[in-house]
Formats: sequence, C-alpha cells, structure tokens
Amino acid sequence: MITSSEFNLLELQNGSDIRGIAIATKNNELSLTDDRIEKISYGLLVWLKEMKKFDYQKNTTRVAIGYDSRLSADRIQNIIISTLTHLGVEVINVGLATTPAMFMSTQYKEFNCDAAIMITASHLPFEYNGLKFFTKEGGAESKDIEFILENADVKKITCSKVKGEVKKANLLKIYAADLIDKIKKGINNDENFDKPLIGRHIIVDAGNGAGGFFATEVLKKLGADISGSQFLDPDGTFPNHIPNPDNKVAMTSLQKAVLTHQADLGIIFDTDVDRSALVDNEGVTLNRNNLIAVISAIVIDENPGTTIVTNSATSEHLRTFIEELGGYQNRYLTGYRNVINQAIKLNTEGIQTSLAIETSGHAALKENYFLDDGAYLVAKILIADARLRKENKKLGSLIETLKQPIETDEVRFRILKEPIQENGLDTMDKLRLFVKEVPGLTIEHNNLEGVRVNTSEDYGSGWFLFRMSLHEPLLVLTFESDEAGKIKKLRQDLKEFFYAQECLDSSDL
Repeated sequence: MITSSEFNLLELQNGSDIRGIAIATKNNELSLTDDRIEKISYGLLVWLKEMKKFDYQKNTTRVAIGYDSRLSADRIQNIIISTLTHLGVEVINVGLATTPAMFMSTQYKEFNCDAAIMITASHLPFEYNGLKFFTKEGGAESKDIEFILENADVKKITCSKVKGEVKKANLLKIYAADLIDKIKKGINNDENFDKPLIGRHIIVDAGNGAGGFFATEVLKKLGADISGSQFLDPDGTFPNHIPNPDNKVAMTSLQKAVLTHQADLGIIFDTDVDRSALVDNEGVTLNRNNLIAVISAIVIDENPGTTIVTNSATSEHLRTFIEELGGYQNRYLTGYRNVINQAIKLNTEGIQTSLAIETSGHAALKENYFLDDGAYLVAKILIADARLRKENKKLGSLIETLKQPIETDEVRFRILKEPIQENGLDTMDKLRLFVKEVPGLTIEHNNLEGVRVNTSEDYGSGWFLFRMSLHEPLLVLTFESDEAGKIKKLRQDLKEFFYAQECLDSSDL
C-alpha cells in the first residue's frame, strides 16, 4: 500500500489536466484523496502568485469553481472551497458547468474571475475525476500543471487573516444567453430575429454529462423543436453510453435517434462540452475527418487562404479537400493543447490560422479565444446551416467533395516493458527500417509524429500511422484504405514485424 507521504503528486498529471481515481473500486485504489486535493489547492495559489504574478495579499483573489455530472464532484469541490477560503480567496460556486464556460468566467464582466477550476475527467469512466485550470490568458499548460503539483505546499502560502467569501452564481445561464446572442446575430434573420431556429428539428444527446442545457436553454429558446433529445439529465453513472463524440456506440445512438424522429440534425457532446460532433438528417456522422471538413469549409469561406491546424491522424483526402477550397492544412501533433498552441504560434509568425482541431472533436477557433468549446463549434455550424438553407442546400453539401475512405481501422499495442517511452520510440525506429524493405510502402518524411506510411495500390492506395499514445502506455496503429479488403492484407503483412517485438502485446493485430 502506497502511503500519502510516498505518493508523488506528479502521477496525477495528465498532460495539461489533473486526473485520478476519485471513487475507489475493486480494481482501482483512490488516488484523488482529500489531502491531495487540498495540496493541489495550495499549488494553485503558488502558481497564481509566482507564475502569473498575481499578488493575492494585496488583491482579493476571485476563483470560480464548477463541475460536470461526476459523482465525486461534490467531495472535491467542498475540499477546494474550504481550502481556498481559508487562504482568503473569494470563491464563486457556479455548480454544474462546462469547461468552456469556466474559462468564460474569467472573461464575463459579471464574474471577472482571476482563475477558474473545472472538476472533470472528460469521457473517462465514472470512478475518475480531475481538474482543469484557467486564467484570463487561457488554460493551464502541461508545464503549469507540473509547477502546481511540484509546489503543492501550504508552507509557500501566507494565510490571510480574513476568510474568503463563498458566493453562488449561475454561470450556465449567462453562458447560454451569450450563445443565443451570437447565434441570433450570426443568422441575422430579419423576419424572425428572436426565433431563428423555428421550423428546425434538432436532437441533442448529452450523454448524461453537462451539455443538456444546450437543448433546453439554447436551442428551444431559439425556436427549435428539440423533441427526441436524449440523456439530457446529469448522471455520473453514465447509464446509457459513454459521453464521447469519438465513440462508435455513442454516435450510433445519436444516428438512431435522428433517423427515428426524422430530425434535421443531431448534436452530441462529451461530458464537459469541450468536444462535440453532429449527425445530419440522413444519418451521416459529422465527426472526425468529416467534422474537420465541415468547420474548415466554413472558416475558409470566411477567411480565404487561412490555415487549419489538425492532429496527425487525419486523412489524405482531408488535406486535398482543404487545399481545393483554398486553405492550407498544418498537420501537427496529437493533443488538443498541441494543435491550439501551434495555431497560436503560426499566427504570431504572420501565418493566418483560423482553426485548431483534433479528430477527437476538440475544436478551437481564433475568433473565440482559441478555446476548445463544443457548444461554440455547434453554434458556428448552426449559423452556416441557416445560410445554406436560404440557398436550398443542406449542411452535408459543405463536404460533398470530400472523398471518403473505403476502410479505416485501428490497433492499439500495449507496451509491456519499462521504460515505456524508450521502448516505444525504439519500436518506431525498427518499423521505419522494416518498411523500407517492403514493396508498396513509402515513409512520408514530412510527418511530425510517429511513422506515417503511404501505401500503393496493392494495399488500397491509403496510409497508416504508427505513433505513441499521448497519455497511455500504448502504441497506436491507424489505417486508411481506398479499397475494400486491403487493410486485412496489410495487417497480415505487418504481423512478421509486430510479432517479433517482445516489448509489445500484439494480440489484437
């Protein structure tokens, strides 16, 4: 048994988030314990003081805190509130919220918070929970999370003699009103300005996360028929399906609802609403490459010649689609913070970049603080949909020239031996050497992440990408082919290589 004193808080870091086990189960020991949450609260104030140069002794620090539907949220929130108020911080308890809304609490004049904390673990199973941090400048980076965890020590904090107040506020109400205002202005329907979505039947699937408000507090108030919407009530047991737009079961559930109710559109959110996806009236899923293509078409039309930053595992057909529209694709590294930071960097270098988006559904627009906001993304698409309807077109017309692959597949290889990173990189190096000896396979040298290989007609004129998982001890192999049955052949021909790698579990190949 690992004692609290032996536990390294850095084990809770998950990129630019903190994540851990918040509810003990048969297979998982509690890692987000009360004392560790308290220490993390200290670390937050040290970060604000030393990294963000905020003098919390001279100025009252105001921090908003909210959560999604997870069962452990109350426990975590109560500890953070108790700790921060003891240290003199004014806390705004906003209750149920979304991750994008929490950032906006640092922007809205009604809140004007110095920092915000979102209690969420995105789409992970119910026993997990975690923390995301924001200031007025944006979300915490990986280096910030590392600093917070390394400086989680009350000795570095001078306690205030005056206990901080706790106030309650309805952040989602103001956030929803903001979305309504933006959609109204975007559609600009003179005949029906207040109800521009009258006549539209739109289904929302919130997956029992925090996104149900979008149906009742946004779409319905804009005049849309939301009948058939499902799983809107927050429920941290997630009894229906994983709230994840990148999950096939979740997307199939939404497809079925749209077709059953003959809706015009279906919308799905992840638990904390920083990701989303759609289904059109014909049941076509608008996620992954299709979602990137839809929003790319919209922003390229508004910003000709702009660049779109994506993660590495996107289709060659997507690149062709973007370039034919007059835009440019910058295929970068996996990780939503990676693509966002790359987009920001390109803009500072004078390269017009309007969008950073991952196939997972994280989409951040320059016009919206480069904040990955699933609800704002949907609002942007609804505005474009209204314009298309005036031209007697449907949303799917935006991507009618996007070529679809015939086959896709993915295999995940668990790395069995330490050191994980070194073994993963060594395996990728070995694959590069193996591929050079296989006719019909060509390494793409401009690729920035992992090993990307283009395949000849013998393998369906497609590609595959072999890369390290961002957060798990895995290597991920993603396939795409333009001919049926060719991925099966490719998998068979790669078995010689993978079965020889003793550090991998290749049983799924």
